[in-house]
Amino acid sequence: MTLNRIAAAFSATVIACCTFSFAQAPTKYEPTLESLDQHPLPQWYAGAKLGIFIHWGLYSVPGWAPLTHPDHDFSSNDYIKYDPYAEWYLNTMRIPGSPTQAYQKEHYGDQGYYDFAPVFNRESKRWDPDKMAAIFKMAGARYVVLTSKHHEGFTLWPSTTPNPSPTLKPNQLHAERDIVGELTNAVQKQGMKMGLYYSGGYDWTFNTGPIEVNSDYDAVKPQSDAFGKYAFAQIHELIDRYHPAILWNDIDWPKTGNALQVEADYYNATPDGVIDDRFGIKHSDFTSPEYEKKDQISVKKWEECRGLGRSFGYNRAEGEKETIAPGELIALLVDIVSKNGNLLLDVGPEADGTIPPVQMERLEALGAWLKQNGEAIYDTVPWTEAVGKSVQGDDLRFTRKGDDVYLIILGKPKAKLLSFEMGTHSFTSITMLGDSKLLGYEQMSRNLGITLPDRLPGDYAYVIKLAGYAR
Repeated sequence: MTLNRIAAAFSATVIACCTFSFAQAPTKYEPTLESLDQHPLPQWYAGAKLGIFIHWGLYSVPGWAPLTHPDHDFSSNDYIKYDPYAEWYLNTMRIPGSPTQAYQKEHYGDQGYYDFAPVFNRESKRWDPDKMAAIFKMAGARYVVLTSKHHEGFTLWPSTTPNPSPTLKPNQLHAERDIVGELTNAVQKQGMKMGLYYSGGYDWTFNTGPIEVNSDYDAVKPQSDAFGKYAFAQIHELIDRYHPAILWNDIDWPKTGNALQVEADYYNATPDGVIDDRFGIKHSDFTSPEYEKKDQISVKKWEECRGLGRSFGYNRAEGEKETIAPGELIALLVDIVSKNGNLLLDVGPEADGTIPPVQMERLEALGAWLKQNGEAIYDTVPWTEAVGKSVQGDDLRFTRKGDDVYLIILGKPKAKLLSFEMGTHSFTSITMLGDSKLLGYEQMSRNLGITLPDRLPGDYAYVIKLAGYAR
């Protein structure tokens, strides 16, 4: 790795421009791509780096999915039949011969899926929104995104938009508590931003047949005028009532639902809000890969979403083996941030809002690491390079804030001396976050050798601050 000061300045400038200073934002957005594309990415989102996703709904009552596809091979022909996403419980229980259908029969007999609604309403009465928000704050999150309505069509707020389903009763279609409103208040009290997920592409109250194979994904999307009007009305309820800082749509948007108008209305109501790339139109504030990572720095802002386990919704079959290890989780966050991304990390609460212990352990480890090392994560931009390797074989990542460059060692250092190619430069100081002592160093041609402290602060990943390096 070499330092090219011109390249470094160019990289930072490009990302800063793309992040904060598009063309002057209009006083009113129009439902056109030209108008929407003038929306600047707000600095709060660019600097937030970590959000918490919450998948919570009727599927949290059975809380189960098979563990057949640990690698999320979405292209596999039998993936949907053995879907590891517990939030897809309704769909997979409809597939003949699926493990979920067998599980439903064994544990609930002939009970219908929407009969879980009274159970969910009873259990969720015990939920404490302030406690949940405090957990997310402790974990180091700066924003939260809640599934206001997943594909099942059950809303976590008392929607006043009539659902035309002839077989379902109103009390089977939305929660008794205004979960969206209560959590929004609790999250904002903690100083975090609140975002809302909405499933605009699928609503299984509008179609009865299951998605069984990959070719069904598009074929079963409801596109009727009735569904378009329904989705348009519901998402406007969310915009008008709760003013979400993030409008996170999923799958697509019905062609009859006027996505351009939805996005213009949202920006006009919440100018510093952000929109994902799943509305089916060529405008977004960020891209949203799922269980994926990038190989290099992206100029376009991106956000990886993934569960702490293999599922987004609560899956009682998952345990320690299926849950990302603390060190891997911290390395994942660091890697994403070094490449201009955010991590939207999902928790799957039980029906009563309890976060499973194995997930809580990860949130606690992440929060403790960020408490010490968050300076190298929050409000940073990518450096010239994201990835490096020390002479000793350590995996390195880099971030930058102002004139300071942060070198992050993933895992325990392999030796007392850390040396890597970085070019010739001067420093104000070199320290390790969590330890105020100055570190000794030696410039060896284009290699920089840093003597690490005898006792390393913290665990999992270690941050060296090169103060004044980028001057």
